[in-house]
Amino acid sequence: MSLEIRKIVCFEEETLVEGFKKAEKPLRMLAVAAVVKNPWAGRYVEDLKPVVRDYGPQLGKLLTDRICDLAGGAENIEAFGKAAVVGLNGEIEHASALIHTLHFGNFYREAVEAKSFLSFTNTRGPANAAISVPMMDKNDGGRRSHYLTLQFNINDAPADDEIVVVLGGATGGRPHHRIGDRYQELKELGHDVENPAAV
Repeated sequence: MSLEIRKIVCFEEETLVEGFKKAEKPLRMLAVAAVVKNPWAGRYVEDLKPVVRDYGPQLGKLLTDRICDLAGGAENIEAFGKAAVVGLNGEIEHASALIHTLHFGNFYREAVEAKSFLSFTNTRGPANAAISVPMMDKNDGGRRSHYLTLQFNINDAPADDEIVVVLGGATGGRPHHRIGDRYQELKELGHDVENPAAV
């Protein structure tokens, strides 16, 4: 089954003023989305792996190349995330299948030399549904300045038999971030900063 892409959508947002104060450095948040035909639409398929292994690398490379170009180079991406929205004739599992695979995500992680996992959303909705891409620092999951969410929509996607697959990126953290990082609170609470997962 061949990958059918109906369109590719690029989205960019640049924040110059936040909270009534000019940003010291404008924040660019970016997304690249592929609107693809859902190969499993309208039926239950037990084994999703063959399509995932076929589509994952194709989508991973395409979207990674596009978002790195949009950012002016992979080195400019500090925070990242991913999302998928399946149309109404599909399952949430179909959205999940295309983004929760190393065959897809590793292209992006390797391009930006990341240590963190890609934060994500996977949802179902009609055309023009909100697409939310949560992001975090590519190397430090506890760095709260880079907890960001980019939201946009595509007026004619997903159709009932489509999936929108998205990569998101940001060139920095929130302007004027001042809530600190997770590590300060771990220390305050007397927890092990070196092993935060134990909390």
